[in-house]
Amino acid sequence: MTSPMADMNERADYDVLIVGGGPAGLSAALNLGRALARVLVIDADRPRNAATLRSHGFLTRDGIPPHELRRLAREELAAYPNVEVRSRTRVTALRQTDGEGAGPQGDRRVFAADIGRRDAETTVTARAVLLATGLRETLPDVPNLRGFYGMSLFSCATCDAWELQGRRLALIGETPDIADRARLIGRWTESLTVFTHGADVVTADEEAELAASGIDVRREPIVELVGERGSLDAIRLADGTSVAVDGGFVRPEWENALTFLDGIAPTLDHAGHLRTDRSGRTDVPGLYAAGDAATPGPQQLIVAAGAGARVATVIVHDSIGVVSAH
Repeated sequence: MTSPMADMNERADYDVLIVGGGPAGLSAALNLGRALARVLVIDADRPRNAATLRSHGFLTRDGIPPHELRRLAREELAAYPNVEVRSRTRVTALRQTDGEGAGPQGDRRVFAADIGRRDAETTVTARAVLLATGLRETLPDVPNLRGFYGMSLFSCATCDAWELQGRRLALIGETPDIADRARLIGRWTESLTVFTHGADVVTADEEAELAASGIDVRREPIVELVGERGSLDAIRLADGTSVAVDGGFVRPEWENALTFLDGIAPTLDHAGHLRTDRSGRTDVPGLYAAGDAATPGPQQLIVAAGAGARVATVIVHDSIGVVSAH
């Protein structure tokens, strides 16, 4: 199949290289494939939601395991011979090089990506790149927290609070926005305790406001999470007290996984997300971003998938110089 985008630059192996095989990247690949673009998806197969047993809020797929959603998406992509997915592979370096003919947004350069399982094994070229890498998360350094994460402790209230409504909940976090998150989670329960694990991140005024809403704040370091088979029963503190809970939420810290960018420096916002226009364009011509890697919004699978579809349309329009409202 000859891509209608290919004539603009015969040197490129692909029209679009997508870095990341989550909902944003796979959704973009589907829509680009249907637009006859030659697409390569590079997926390291290390999704941030790997510990999550069920994902929620995706219309027609509420409650589906995240790995099953990815499997179904890849199965659908297999019907498009112009879309290639390479699994358990990563981009080790991405750089720009001189190309022939005008590329996206009028640029005459192409992107070269070194890819491999661990070290670079080959190099591919593409006229446009979509970064759908998601975010790398760091959980609070709480003993045995991983044993409960994704089963009775979650990071997304919008995604998982419904199943925990009305229960005794914990919110564990060491970031300055923890009081705001407590107000949000309080929507689903009248029994919420905030645990700062010794971090001074809740002001006296915030603590008083939370207390007025029936939300307790415990500042002592956490010694142990108590429970069995992923079901959280209590949180034991350094002062010897134990607080009974039935589950809850944790506030990770997030960062972009963009160390592979070689000499390419797209602008980041104050939180380290890729800054894009409303259409997903970064300030580097031909470089786009979608999903959690881009300027933050709700971290939901359906939101990321929608962003991927939207940016796919923009890439196609940019490639032929069509001015659209996207």
